Amino acid sequence: MDGYGLAWLAAGIGCGITVLGVGNGIGRLAAAALEAGARQPEAAGDVRTTMIIGAALIEGVALFALVVCIFLALKG
Repeated sequence: MDGYGLAWLAAGIGCGITVLGVGNGIGRLAAAALEAGARQPEAAGDVRTTMIIGAALIEGVALFALVVCIFLALKG
């Protein structure tokens, strides 16, 4: 097996781990926001705004990780 095959395999594994981590993080974030909204309905708007900002930051880190995986696979 040449270096390209291993690079693509590593990039695929890295992307998979990234997606699993992001899914877990956003799931926990949404669950906590829904619980907070259920406990204090008057603060639901502020909690939603904070949740959207947190989700955007998580997605940004995920995009960066996926781009790094692709760059590593194409290097060579």
